[in-house]
Amino acid sequence: MTVPISAIICTHNREEYLGKAIDSLLAQEGVEYEILIIDNASSDRTAAIVEARMPHPRLHYYYEATLGLSVARNRGFRESQGEILAYLDDDAIASPRWLATLLQAYQDNEKLAIAGGKVTLIWPENTERPSWLSSSLAGNLGLYDLGEELTLIKNPGLTPRGLNYSIRRSFLEKIGGFDVNLGRVGTSLLSNEELHTTELALNQGWQVAYLPAALVAHHVAPERLNRNWFLRRGWWQGVSECYRDRLAGRTEIKYLPVVGERLVRGSYKWLKYAQDPALRFDNLVYIYSQIGYLKTWLQDQITPANRQTPA
Repeated sequence: MTVPISAIICTHNREEYLGKAIDSLLAQEGVEYEILIIDNASSDRTAAIVEARMPHPRLHYYYEATLGLSVARNRGFRESQGEILAYLDDDAIASPRWLATLLQAYQDNEKLAIAGGKVTLIWPENTERPSWLSSSLAGNLGLYDLGEELTLIKNPGLTPRGLNYSIRRSFLEKIGGFDVNLGRVGTSLLSNEELHTTELALNQGWQVAYLPAALVAHHVAPERLNRNWFLRRGWWQGVSECYRDRLAGRTEIKYLPVVGERLVRGSYKWLKYAQDPALRFDNLVYIYSQIGYLKTWLQDQITPANRQTPA
Protein backbone atom coordinates (compact mmCIF):
# COMPACT_ATOMS: atom_id res chain seq x y z
CA MET A 1 0.00 0.00 0.00
CA THR A 2 1.41 3.37 -1.03
CA VAL A 3 1.26 6.04 1.67
CA PRO A 4 2.40 9.68 1.63
CA ILE A 5 4.66 9.33 4.68
CA SER A 6 6.48 6.47 6.40
CA ALA A 7 7.41 6.58 10.09
CA ILE A 8 10.59 4.62 10.83
CA ILE A 9 12.12 3.59 14.15
CA CYS A 10 15.62 2.11 14.02
CA THR A 11 16.26 0.34 17.30
CA HIS A 12 19.08 -1.48 19.05
CA ASN A 13 18.58 -2.95 22.55
CA ARG A 14 16.24 -0.23 23.83
CA GLU A 15 13.46 -2.35 25.31
CA GLU A 16 12.87 0.08 28.16
CA TYR A 17 11.59 2.87 25.91
CA LEU A 18 10.67 1.23 22.59
CA GLY A 19 7.05 0.42 23.42
CA LYS A 20 6.25 4.04 24.24
CA ALA A 21 7.86 5.20 21.01
CA ILE A 22 5.79 2.77 18.93
CA ASP A 23 2.59 3.65 20.78
CA SER A 24 3.14 7.35 20.05
CA LEU A 25 3.29 6.52 16.34
CA LEU A 26 0.21 4.31 16.46
CA ALA A 27 -1.67 7.30 17.91
CA GLN A 28 -0.85 9.74 15.08
CA GLU A 29 -3.72 11.88 13.81
CA GLY A 30 -4.77 13.48 10.53
CA VAL A 31 -2.60 11.54 8.06
CA GLU A 32 -2.29 8.22 6.22
CA TYR A 33 0.97 6.49 7.10
CA GLU A 34 2.86 3.29 7.80
CA ILE A 35 5.24 2.37 10.63
CA LEU A 36 8.45 0.42 10.11
CA ILE A 37 10.49 -0.97 13.01
CA ILE A 38 14.05 -1.78 11.96
CA ASP A 39 15.49 -4.09 14.60
CA ASN A 40 19.23 -3.49 14.28
CA ALA A 41 20.72 -6.71 15.68
CA SER A 42 19.03 -6.37 19.08
CA SER A 43 19.59 -9.07 21.69
CA ASP A 44 16.93 -7.93 24.18
CA ARG A 45 13.10 -8.10 24.06
CA THR A 46 12.76 -5.81 21.02
CA ALA A 47 11.05 -8.43 18.82
CA ALA A 48 8.59 -9.35 21.58
CA ILE A 49 7.69 -5.71 22.19
CA VAL A 50 6.83 -5.27 18.52
CA GLU A 51 5.02 -8.61 18.38
CA ALA A 52 2.77 -7.54 21.26
CA ARG A 53 1.43 -4.76 19.02
CA MET A 54 0.83 -7.04 16.05
CA PRO A 55 -1.06 -7.58 13.93
CA HIS A 56 -1.68 -3.93 13.17
CA PRO A 57 -2.29 -2.77 9.59
CA ARG A 58 0.20 0.10 9.91
CA LEU A 59 3.00 -1.74 11.72
CA HIS A 60 5.81 -3.65 9.98
CA TYR A 61 8.87 -5.32 11.51
CA TYR A 62 12.25 -5.95 9.85
CA TYR A 63 15.41 -7.44 11.29
CA GLU A 64 18.70 -5.90 10.10
CA ALA A 65 21.71 -7.97 11.10
CA THR A 66 24.40 -5.49 10.05
CA LEU A 67 25.00 -3.18 12.98
CA GLY A 68 24.95 0.57 12.36
CA LEU A 69 22.39 3.36 12.54
CA SER A 70 22.95 4.53 8.97
CA VAL A 71 22.68 0.92 7.76
CA ALA A 72 19.36 0.58 9.62
CA ARG A 73 18.09 3.89 8.27
CA ASN A 74 18.91 2.80 4.75
CA ARG A 75 17.06 -0.49 5.34
CA GLY A 76 14.00 1.50 6.42
CA PHE A 77 14.38 3.67 3.32
CA ARG A 78 14.41 0.58 1.06
CA GLU A 79 11.47 -1.16 2.75
CA SER A 80 9.21 1.90 3.05
CA GLN A 81 6.55 3.16 0.65
CA GLY A 82 6.26 6.84 1.51
CA GLU A 83 7.69 9.74 -0.46
CA ILE A 84 8.47 11.33 2.91
CA LEU A 85 10.46 9.34 5.48
CA ALA A 86 10.15 10.35 9.13
CA TYR A 87 12.71 8.91 11.56
CA LEU A 88 11.89 8.74 15.27
CA ASP A 89 14.39 7.49 17.86
CA ASP A 90 13.53 4.39 19.86
CA ASP A 91 13.61 6.39 23.11
CA ALA A 92 11.46 9.31 21.94
CA ILE A 93 7.74 10.10 22.01
CA ALA A 94 6.11 11.86 19.05
CA SER A 95 3.30 14.37 19.58
CA PRO A 96 -0.07 13.32 18.04
CA ARG A 97 0.24 15.45 14.89
CA TRP A 98 3.98 14.95 14.35
CA LEU A 99 3.58 13.15 11.03
CA ALA A 100 0.79 15.42 9.80
CA THR A 101 2.91 18.51 10.51
CA LEU A 102 5.93 17.10 8.70
CA LEU A 103 3.94 15.99 5.67
CA GLN A 104 2.19 19.35 5.30
CA ALA A 105 5.55 21.16 5.22
CA TYR A 106 6.74 19.02 2.29
CA GLN A 107 3.46 19.44 0.44
CA ASP A 108 3.73 23.21 0.84
CA ASN A 109 7.37 23.41 -0.35
CA GLU A 110 8.63 21.29 -3.25
CA LYS A 111 12.20 22.45 -2.54
CA LEU A 112 12.17 21.03 0.99
CA ALA A 113 14.55 18.07 1.34
CA ILE A 114 14.89 17.74 5.14
CA ALA A 115 12.77 18.85 8.09
CA GLY A 116 12.64 18.25 11.81
CA GLY A 117 11.01 19.76 14.84
CA LYS A 118 11.47 20.89 18.40
CA VAL A 119 12.77 18.36 20.94
CA THR A 120 12.13 18.57 24.67
CA LEU A 121 13.72 16.34 27.31
CA ILE A 122 12.10 13.83 29.67
CA TRP A 123 14.33 13.58 32.75
CA PRO A 124 14.54 10.36 34.78
CA GLU A 125 12.16 10.24 37.74
CA ASN A 126 13.31 12.33 40.73
CA THR A 127 16.18 13.78 38.69
CA GLU A 128 16.95 17.41 37.90
CA ARG A 129 19.35 18.87 35.38
CA PRO A 130 22.87 18.81 36.90
CA SER A 131 24.50 22.15 37.73
CA TRP A 132 27.46 21.29 35.50
CA LEU A 133 25.27 20.75 32.42
CA SER A 134 25.04 23.82 30.18
CA SER A 135 22.21 24.48 27.72
CA SER A 136 24.68 23.86 24.94
CA LEU A 137 25.67 20.42 26.23
CA ALA A 138 22.02 19.55 26.81
CA GLY A 139 21.88 19.45 23.03
CA ASN A 140 23.92 16.24 23.25
CA LEU A 141 20.93 14.74 25.04
CA GLY A 142 18.69 15.74 22.14
CA LEU A 143 17.43 19.17 23.24
CA TYR A 144 16.61 21.24 20.13
CA ASP A 145 14.69 24.51 20.16
CA LEU A 146 15.08 27.26 17.56
CA GLY A 147 11.96 29.13 18.67
CA GLU A 148 8.29 29.17 17.74
CA GLU A 149 8.54 30.07 14.04
CA LEU A 150 9.25 27.93 11.01
CA THR A 151 12.92 28.48 10.20
CA LEU A 152 14.91 27.62 7.09
CA ILE A 153 18.31 26.26 8.12
CA LYS A 154 21.30 27.88 6.42
CA ASN A 155 24.01 26.59 8.75
CA PRO A 156 24.42 22.77 8.66
CA GLY A 157 25.41 22.89 12.35
CA LEU A 158 21.78 23.76 13.18
CA THR A 159 20.35 20.79 11.32
CA PRO A 160 17.37 18.99 12.92
CA ARG A 161 18.17 16.29 15.45
CA GLY A 162 18.26 12.75 14.14
CA LEU A 163 15.72 11.65 16.75
CA ASN A 164 13.12 13.93 15.11
CA TYR A 165 14.12 13.90 11.48
CA SER A 166 12.45 13.60 8.10
CA ILE A 167 13.73 13.51 4.54
CA ARG A 168 12.29 13.46 1.03
CA ARG A 169 12.73 10.08 -0.67
CA SER A 170 13.72 11.53 -4.05
CA PHE A 171 16.57 13.49 -2.46
CA LEU A 172 17.78 10.52 -0.41
CA GLU A 173 17.76 8.40 -3.56
CA LYS A 174 19.79 11.03 -5.38
CA ILE A 175 22.57 11.01 -2.77
CA GLY A 176 22.58 7.23 -2.44
CA GLY A 177 21.13 6.97 1.06
CA PHE A 178 22.75 7.78 4.40
CA ASP A 179 26.54 7.50 4.43
CA VAL A 180 27.39 4.33 6.37
CA ASN A 181 30.76 5.80 7.40
CA LEU A 182 28.81 8.14 9.70
CA GLY A 183 26.26 7.36 12.39
CA ARG A 184 26.34 5.17 15.47
CA VAL A 185 27.54 1.59 15.34
CA GLY A 186 26.66 -0.37 18.48
CA THR A 187 27.94 1.48 21.53
CA SER A 188 30.14 3.91 19.57
CA LEU A 189 29.00 7.53 19.56
CA LEU A 190 29.97 8.31 15.98
CA SER A 191 27.54 10.87 14.58
CA ASN A 192 27.15 13.73 12.06
CA GLU A 193 25.27 11.73 9.43
CA GLU A 194 22.38 14.24 9.55
CA LEU A 195 24.75 17.21 9.43
CA HIS A 196 26.52 15.73 6.39
CA THR A 197 23.20 15.09 4.64
CA THR A 198 22.04 18.65 5.33
CA GLU A 199 25.28 20.00 3.89
CA LEU A 200 24.69 17.99 0.72
CA ALA A 201 21.12 19.29 0.47
CA LEU A 202 22.09 22.93 0.86
CA ASN A 203 24.95 22.59 -1.64
CA GLN A 204 22.50 21.16 -4.19
CA GLY A 205 19.97 23.97 -3.79
CA TRP A 206 17.46 22.18 -1.57
CA GLN A 207 15.98 23.61 1.61
CA VAL A 208 16.10 22.36 5.20
CA ALA A 209 13.53 23.45 7.78
CA TYR A 210 12.91 23.57 11.52
CA LEU A 211 9.22 23.06 12.32
CA PRO A 212 8.39 23.92 15.95
CA ALA A 213 4.99 22.18 15.80
CA ALA A 214 6.60 18.84 14.87
CA LEU A 215 7.26 18.21 18.55
CA VAL A 216 9.02 15.18 20.02
CA ALA A 217 10.02 14.44 23.63
CA HIS A 218 13.23 12.51 24.27
CA HIS A 219 13.97 10.32 27.29
CA VAL A 220 17.25 11.06 29.03
CA ALA A 221 18.77 7.73 30.03
CA PRO A 222 20.15 7.85 33.62
CA GLU A 223 23.58 6.60 32.50
CA ARG A 224 24.01 9.72 30.37
CA LEU A 225 23.84 12.02 33.38
CA ASN A 226 27.49 11.70 34.26
CA ARG A 227 30.53 13.63 33.11
CA ASN A 228 32.29 10.62 31.59
CA TRP A 229 29.46 10.06 29.10
CA PHE A 230 29.74 13.67 27.91
CA LEU A 231 33.52 13.48 27.63
CA ARG A 232 33.19 10.32 25.56
CA ARG A 233 30.46 11.97 23.49
CA GLY A 234 32.75 14.96 22.91
CA TRP A 235 35.59 12.71 21.77
CA TRP A 236 33.35 10.93 19.27
CA GLN A 237 32.01 14.25 18.05
CA GLY A 238 35.56 15.17 17.10
CA VAL A 239 36.02 11.83 15.34
CA SER A 240 32.73 12.41 13.49
CA GLU A 241 33.78 15.90 12.45
CA CYS A 242 37.01 14.53 11.00
CA TYR A 243 35.17 11.90 8.97
CA ARG A 244 32.70 14.49 7.70
CA ASP A 245 35.52 16.83 6.72
CA ARG A 246 37.22 13.95 4.92
CA LEU A 247 34.06 13.31 2.88
CA ALA A 248 33.98 17.02 2.00
CA GLY A 249 37.70 17.12 1.11
CA ARG A 250 38.67 19.31 4.06
CA THR A 251 41.35 17.18 5.76
CA GLU A 252 44.46 18.40 3.94
CA ILE A 253 47.31 19.63 6.12
CA LYS A 254 46.37 23.26 5.44
CA TYR A 255 43.31 22.80 7.68
CA LEU A 256 45.34 21.60 10.67
CA PRO A 257 46.01 25.10 12.11
CA VAL A 258 42.26 25.52 12.47
CA VAL A 259 42.14 22.54 14.85
CA GLY A 260 45.09 23.94 16.80
CA GLU A 261 43.34 27.28 17.14
CA ARG A 262 40.22 25.53 18.45
CA LEU A 263 42.25 23.66 21.04
CA VAL A 264 43.86 26.89 22.26
CA ARG A 265 40.52 28.68 22.38
CA GLY A 266 38.86 25.85 24.31
CA SER A 267 41.73 25.67 26.79
CA TYR A 268 41.60 29.42 27.35
CA LYS A 269 37.86 29.35 28.04
CA TRP A 270 38.25 26.32 30.31
CA LEU A 271 40.59 28.41 32.49
CA LYS A 272 38.59 31.61 32.11
CA TYR A 273 35.36 30.07 33.41
CA ALA A 274 36.94 28.12 36.26
CA GLN A 275 34.30 29.42 38.69
CA ASP A 276 31.34 28.44 36.51
CA PRO A 277 30.88 24.63 36.63
CA ALA A 278 28.66 24.49 33.54
CA LEU A 279 30.82 26.65 31.27
CA ARG A 280 34.02 25.06 32.55
CA PHE A 281 32.77 21.55 31.78
CA ASP A 282 31.32 22.68 28.45
CA ASN A 283 34.77 23.79 27.33
CA LEU A 284 36.42 20.63 28.66
CA VAL A 285 34.11 18.57 26.44
CA TYR A 286 35.00 20.87 23.54
CA ILE A 287 38.71 20.24 24.18
CA TYR A 288 38.08 16.49 24.14
CA SER A 289 36.30 16.80 20.80
CA GLN A 290 39.25 18.62 19.24
CA ILE A 291 41.71 16.02 20.56
CA GLY A 292 39.49 13.31 19.07
CA TYR A 293 39.53 15.15 15.76
CA LEU A 294 43.31 15.55 15.85
CA LYS A 295 43.99 11.90 16.68
CA THR A 296 41.71 10.74 13.86
CA TRP A 297 43.36 13.15 11.43
CA LEU A 298 46.82 11.88 12.37
CA GLN A 299 45.72 8.26 11.94
CA ASP A 300 44.45 9.14 8.47
CA GLN A 301 47.81 10.62 7.52
CA ILE A 302 49.72 7.58 8.75
CA THR A 303 47.51 4.92 7.17
CA PRO A 304 45.41 6.62 4.46
CA ALA A 305 44.95 3.40 2.52
CA ASN A 306 43.37 1.65 5.49
CA ARG A 307 40.85 4.24 6.58
CA GLN A 308 37.75 2.83 8.16
CA THR A 309 35.08 3.85 10.58
CA PRO A 310 36.07 2.77 14.13
CA ALA A 311 33.77 0.24 15.78
